[in-house]
Parts: sequence; C-alpha cells; structure tokens
Amino acid sequence: MPWTPGKTKMAAAMESKTKIQEVKELMAKKDGIESEIKELSDLLQSQGGVGMDGPLIDEELYPRSDIDIYSVRHARHRIICLQNDHKELMKEIEEGLYQVHAAAKGEHAESMEIEPVCPGRVTTFAYVDLVDEGSPAQAAGLEKCDELVEFGSVTAQNFVNLQNIATIVQHSVGKPIKITVLRKEEMVKLTLTPNTWSGRGFLGCKIVPGEKVSMPER
Repeated sequence: MPWTPGKTKMAAAMESKTKIQEVKELMAKKDGIESEIKELSDLLQSQGGVGMDGPLIDEELYPRSDIDIYSVRHARHRIICLQNDHKELMKEIEEGLYQVHAAAKGEHAESMEIEPVCPGRVTTFAYVDLVDEGSPAQAAGLEKCDELVEFGSVTAQNFVNLQNIATIVQHSVGKPIKITVLRKEEMVKLTLTPNTWSGRGFLGCKIVPGEKVSMPER
C-alpha cells in the first residue's frame, strides 16, 4: 500500500524496507525469465538459426530433417509464454518502484503539512525545457514549456524525481505512453513512444522537475 499522511516515520521506514524486498524478489524473477528466454533463443539458433519465424518444412512441404521440430515448437511456445510473463512482471516492478519512492518520501514527510489537491484543479510536477527537432517528443506533439500532469502512471502525487520517468521510458521503448500536459492553461493529452532516433536518448527532450503548480482546469 502506498504511503499516506499520518504514518509514523518508523512505519514509513518499515514499509519502505518491505517494498524494497518485494521489488528485489520481482527483479530476481525477471532475471530468471530473461535467462530462460536467452537459453531457449540459443537453442533455436542452434537449430539452423530457425528462430521464432523460420520455416519448419522444406520446399517440398515435408518436415525439415535438419532440425528437431518438437524442440523448436516447444521452445517457441515457451518463449511466447515467458515474454507475456515478463511484460506483466515489468508492470509490477514499475509499480513497486513507485511505491518504494513514495514510502521513502514518506520517511521525510512526518512533520510536513500535506495539502490535498482541490477538486477541479490540476497539479503539475515537471516541465519540458527543450524539444529536439525530429525527435520522438516532437513527433508526439510535445512543446517547450509544457507542464507535466501525467506521464504514464506518474503524477504529482507519486513523483519523487526524474528516475520515475526514466523507469517508464526504459520499460516502454517502442511502446506508446499516455501523457497529459498543461499548455497555456489548457489540458492536452498526447501519446509519446520512446524510441531510438538520430539524436540522444529515447525521447529527444529535456524534462526539468519544477514546483507543483495549481492552475484552473479547463
């Protein structure tokens, strides 16, 4: 459960420790899955480099005699299952990391007054300081001075530092991320897909943490 106002410093520290252990266990599972996928991929490569899509029949439509068809089919099926498990596990790890950050933040918030976000108002947590020409960020429609309201599952309520955003980007290369920005007092929803391009990074923009700013929601 994420940290909430009213928890003691000791409770927040214990929760942080528990969440860290949970994330470590998830990471160990992830490493195990990735290791098994590699072993199965190596097996497919050893079968004439058949891979995940290579044909299992020859030009005369007979089963290929140069490969172990049963092993290839089993490896392919297992890889698909493992890839699905890996995808779900990455979501759990991402959420776990947010909770770790939130719990750690809670350790230092015992004496702070927490002001709830008022209904009908929106809170931002960072802003775009630069957008490179020809970048994925530009293609998504991001503009300089856009203020971030949501970046995937990151909001002002669980944002701790830019590592939150970096984690999502790292796990979403080639996959769309839903984001919401505040632009000239208007809410704008965009879809950003991190990817390699001719410039640096997967986004091609500079995001700067900023003071949380409340503006009327249009």
